[in-house]
Amino acid sequence: MNLAPMALDSLDLARWQFGITTVYHFILVPLTIGLSPLVALMETLWRRTGDKQWLVATKFFGKILLINFALGVATGIVQEFQFGMNWSEYSRFVGNVFGAPLAFEALLAFFMESTFLGLWIFGWDRLSPRLHNLCMWAVAAGTNFSAFFILAANSWMQHPVGTVVNPTTGRAELDGLAGFGKVLSNPILWTTVVHVIASAFLVAAAVILGVSVWWMTKAVRAEQEYEARHLWRRLARFGAVTMVLAGAITATSGHFQGHLVVEEQPAKMAAAEGLCHTESGAPFTAIAFGDCDEGMTRFISVPGVYSFMATNDMNAEVMGLQEAQEMYQERFGETDSQGRPIDYSPNVMVTFWSFRLMIGLGMASMGIGVLALWLTRSGRLISRPSLGRAALWTMWLPFIACSFGWIFTEMGRQPWVIVPNLADPVSQVYMLTADGVSSVVSAGTVLSSMIIFTLLYAALGVVWFVLLRRYIREGVHTPVDPEQSPQPTDGKKDQPGAQAPALSFAY
Repeated sequence: MNLAPMALDSLDLARWQFGITTVYHFILVPLTIGLSPLVALMETLWRRTGDKQWLVATKFFGKILLINFALGVATGIVQEFQFGMNWSEYSRFVGNVFGAPLAFEALLAFFMESTFLGLWIFGWDRLSPRLHNLCMWAVAAGTNFSAFFILAANSWMQHPVGTVVNPTTGRAELDGLAGFGKVLSNPILWTTVVHVIASAFLVAAAVILGVSVWWMTKAVRAEQEYEARHLWRRLARFGAVTMVLAGAITATSGHFQGHLVVEEQPAKMAAAEGLCHTESGAPFTAIAFGDCDEGMTRFISVPGVYSFMATNDMNAEVMGLQEAQEMYQERFGETDSQGRPIDYSPNVMVTFWSFRLMIGLGMASMGIGVLALWLTRSGRLISRPSLGRAALWTMWLPFIACSFGWIFTEMGRQPWVIVPNLADPVSQVYMLTADGVSSVVSAGTVLSSMIIFTLLYAALGVVWFVLLRRYIREGVHTPVDPEQSPQPTDGKKDQPGAQAPALSFAY
């Protein structure tokens, strides 16, 4: 491979930079989305039951949420700058549309979550327990609103609706208020929202389970059975139940999301299955190597499964990559604006394996939740140190699964940065990735910024990991004693039992 042309190609460098910064950022995002409502639920359980263990859990996992939120904000700032710099041609064409949901995300969702998070941090013993708890529920709502609006923008890129091209300016614009309503009611959006939020709960629950099992084994070895049983076992089962439910919802929503992708982006799903030609009763292949031009080597193919995944009919006909290429050539041309032939097929191996790793690691995470429930059944405790260490290692599986999910989503739509709406035969709202990159930012500038951002994000990643490791290992600071259980009240801060135990930072 000749690396010199690639190193000087602004398009490839801009894609690498956006991919690197996005994957870094998205490692943090699902934990915040999923953990904020779970922390709010823990605080609600304390307020309703008066059980101090839920208060200890709230403050312990609240620390993890704060660390993750802070690093998520720091890594997310770069994302929007790239649209106006490396991808200025894209922003010039669709900025009027793409900017609308992002504006709602910043002005409504982000301000909401950051404001109420500040109140939650500094409101211990200053706000009533009910109001303090509502602050965290507002944070949870804000994080999920934020996810909704960002996914609205991304789903529009996957399936543009509610948009027209202004013949005077040549730019895409929302078709009035009704157009914005179509953007927010995009069928791709709603299946994606359910899928992403459910996977975020899977990530957060895996962290709760992994940390709790690790601390359970330590508490058992230290002969602190009350702490092991009434705090860590309870939290482990709380995380495990959430993992199982979230995993089931993620798998179900992903199935229906796949139906829409087959209709709107047939080349993506054909690449995900390595399906070179249209087939009836198309098989699902577990392992494959190669491509359609040089031939695919397949292992363990099950007939009809891909057709069922795509249509709920094991005998249905589904489009292959060759037929998708011909369809796109007929509708959108065989060459780009510079006369170069266009390959409308995404990278088959990247799409194929990212799809399988997403599914496989997600299902494995769900299986770990089931295993944890079995191991802690009937009041049992997990005491083997090896299981505690394994719990810490396996809690990273849903993080990796989510990252591969986004790699599949974004790489699978290539060569499009805005995928054409196949249901609209006269739509002009589409753009090739090569046409969206800036024409004035030099390759050297992109390369320099990519190196700087990669090193900066790597440093932030180390900070994130070290902080999480430090405060997870530090554990809880309050005695786990049933005789010292403060009862929540909605009165003034000087009432008996209103004091909340302090942690080592933040409050």
